[in-house]
Amino acid sequence: MKLRKAMAVVLSAAMVVSSAMVVSADEGPVALTLWGAEEDQTLLGELVDEFKAAYPDQTFDISIGVESESTAKDTILTDPEAAADVFAFASDQIFDLVNAGALLNLEDFGEVLQMAGKTLDDVKAANVAGSVEAATVDGSLYAFPRAADNGYFLYYDSSVLSEEDVASWDSLLAAADAAGKKVGMTLASGWYNASFFYGAGFTTGLNEDGTTAIDWNGTSADGYTGVDVVKGMINIAASPAFMAIADGDITNQIAGGQLCAVVSGTWDAIAAQEAFGDGYAATKLPTFTVGEDQVQQGSVAGYKFVGVNGFSENSGWAVLLAEFITNEDSQQKFFDQRESGPSNSNVLASDAVSANLAMAALGKQAEFGVAQNVGGKFWDPSATFGEMIAQGNLSVDDDAAIQEALDTLVEGVTAPVE
Repeated sequence: MKLRKAMAVVLSAAMVVSSAMVVSADEGPVALTLWGAEEDQTLLGELVDEFKAAYPDQTFDISIGVESESTAKDTILTDPEAAADVFAFASDQIFDLVNAGALLNLEDFGEVLQMAGKTLDDVKAANVAGSVEAATVDGSLYAFPRAADNGYFLYYDSSVLSEEDVASWDSLLAAADAAGKKVGMTLASGWYNASFFYGAGFTTGLNEDGTTAIDWNGTSADGYTGVDVVKGMINIAASPAFMAIADGDITNQIAGGQLCAVVSGTWDAIAAQEAFGDGYAATKLPTFTVGEDQVQQGSVAGYKFVGVNGFSENSGWAVLLAEFITNEDSQQKFFDQRESGPSNSNVLASDAVSANLAMAALGKQAEFGVAQNVGGKFWDPSATFGEMIAQGNLSVDDDAAIQEALDTLVEGVTAPVE
């Protein structure tokens, strides 16, 4: 462990260290870098100030940088030693980060956490089981759960659409078209377009060698073919009421005023409320047509974590900072200010969270959510495949072309890791 000398002195001086015992300021400022999403910068600044106040006898030099949870892995793995000491990231990135040595094994820092007045078991018990399981690799916790809202559902304008309208993609698009409005979703992303395949019983999985197991070009355990799933997607994309939204552009399109419904997550709750006004509503995703059946659209159930860089020169303090910005009080602030869905059980059970429409919709969709464990080769082929559908490059009447596109997708996704 790369602990500062002063912290090592404190930890060796006593078996039990309370949060009141701090590192001597004589050692000079502790330099740390914290990366988080752009929309979280103000809140992260407030939490850093509170962290400093919690350890008044130690001086800190903590800089905060912008890095989206969705792109953290790619940036960090470019040069892990130059990356932030503490960073937020999406749960599906944990395997690659662990394999690269870019995440500390938190099991080695149990004594450090005593400075925060808790144990690692306390941290695990405080968060929902799914988030802890997702943050655990080979039996060891490698990240602090921060949010359980990394999934998506349907926002809609109830002044335009009824509950019956939003039950299926067929009725949803028909009602939107009649109203002269659009329904938006990102197709050029394996995170979003996988929802159709997961709903029909198809799977993805991460192999030990880092490659992805994927069965989308075959027949699912539910008896549906990949070709039939794609036909359902093609029919949705071909509707004049459908808007294929570029990955990362959903918030802007919500504000644009054309949409009466959109597939997104809790991070767009404020944008949806502003756009839909009194009609603001949210629910699970619709069903879609597969062959002659109506199939419930699935989704990706994911979490947001805060990890500590395995190359941090001040790893002990970095662990304490990561724990602080993910504790119960901090998760409450993330919900209050950002409407970010907590992984902390106490915050999740609060009346405010229960009454939140986006949180309620996420809960309804959770029954159909799948933990998406995939390798790095998954993303580009799945995005290209989704873009083909978004651009209308596949015909619903050409089974051979659809099968060829699926085979090409699977071939790219399952390619060996270089």
